[in-house]
Amino acid sequence: MKKIAAVVLIGLCRMAAGAQPGYPDKGMPSDTPKIFAAGIISTGLSTRDFAISPSGDEILFTIQHPKFIASTIIIIKRTGGKWGKPAVAAFSGVYRDLEPCFSADGNTLYFSSDRPLAKNKPKSDFDIWKVSKQNNGEWGQPENLGNIVNSDKNEFYPSVAKNGNLYFTVEAPYGKGSEDIVMCKKTGTGYTQPVSLPEGINTRYDEFNAFIDQDEQFIIFSCQGRPDDIGKGDLYISHKNTDGSWQPAHHLPKPINSSFLDYCPFVSYDKKFFFFTSNRLRKEWYGEDPVTYDQLKSLLTEPGNGYDSVYWIKFDSDW
Repeated sequence: MKKIAAVVLIGLCRMAAGAQPGYPDKGMPSDTPKIFAAGIISTGLSTRDFAISPSGDEILFTIQHPKFIASTIIIIKRTGGKWGKPAVAAFSGVYRDLEPCFSADGNTLYFSSDRPLAKNKPKSDFDIWKVSKQNNGEWGQPENLGNIVNSDKNEFYPSVAKNGNLYFTVEAPYGKGSEDIVMCKKTGTGYTQPVSLPEGINTRYDEFNAFIDQDEQFIIFSCQGRPDDIGKGDLYISHKNTDGSWQPAHHLPKPINSSFLDYCPFVSYDKKFFFFTSNRLRKEWYGEDPVTYDQLKSLLTEPGNGYDSVYWIKFDSDW
């Protein structure tokens, strides 16, 4: 795993040139999804999730082997208005880690991992872990969230509201499908037992990878298998009614959803931009003219090659 992490790091260590303030990208998005930070975050490797800190000075994302042999969390820091080089997060690079999520104050990271609870003890499933920022500004040692949140099933994709309520995906025996989105309320001493979200969100199909609004007024998630699914997993949104109940979820607009897997949603804290992961192909794959060797190499190794890449688009509160 350490060798794989080193290879990933070598492939990522390129600086952004002419980046826009706040994001390591040469341009800003419009109403059509575009690849985010090409050559820096979206590199042609399998990049499967994205999170930026509330202060806007740290970005975390996950690089995976396409067969999930390896999964490593990568961090980029912004200092003096400039983004540095991608590096493997200090707490990652050994076990399969993925799906980092910041707390509202930016001082805690939540993520999913198959790391063991104790040294040399095997772990057969993924749990939710957290890591806290130390006085020196670096991330400390990960802590497992315990057996109220975690179970002997896989827990994935944590997302945390401003009040500390924790949303995540689990293969819940009490759920409505094989995978459900559940919520644990934050208490003074920990968390309440997870509760499956209502049928307006969870169905007999697979719902997974939910992003919760900081004020819990909307939730964006993926689902595979619904009758209106146009790909191998689409993104849906549900808003709360004035009485606090979740409305039935509906598709995000088609420019976002595609005939490929679209998942791992994230909305910037200022609610200006929407990020998501997709394994869609570049339009150049569908050309009718013969390709040259250099063109083929580009198609196979750069973003849009069918591996996961991060995309962004302007966020619309009326979705």
